[in-house]
Amino acid sequence: QNHVAVFTERAPKPLGHYSHAIIGGGLIHISGQLPIVPKGVPDNQSISFEAQARLVLSKFLAILTAAGADARDVLKVTAYIVGSVNWPLFNDEFARAFGEHQPARAVVPVLELHHGYLTEIDGVALARRPTLEAKRQVVKKNDCALAR
Repeated sequence: QNHVAVFTERAPKPLGHYSHAIIGGGLIHISGQLPIVPKGVPDNQSISFEAQARLVLSKFLAILTAAGADARDVLKVTAYIVGSVNWPLFNDEFARAFGEHQPARAVVPVLELHHGYLTEIDGVALARRPTLEAKRQVVKKNDCALAR
């Protein structure tokens, strides 16, 4: 079975050796998303927690779309937030982003995040069908070589 790596221009290029998401085994695994703007650099740390939460959720949903899924397909989200005081603010933004759908979720308070950001999320969703955008990156299961 092949895995499909997902990259989208609606999220910034990964800063490390990873894809935005990978589709395999009927699931989409979305990499951790910091509130970095697409085509941007880590430079908006001073925006409010709520704005950072909206941005990571927006990027998360954009990656899902690129993978051929939407918010209703999300099974589990893990959110890392600096300061448990931000939990209610994150919960409000999460509810706005997901509407009636209530995926499983963990919110993990942390002391700090990379680049000084206040929130990061990753998650798992059901894979419906990879989009053409996702099919451009195929990872062969046996040798993990990227074919472009």
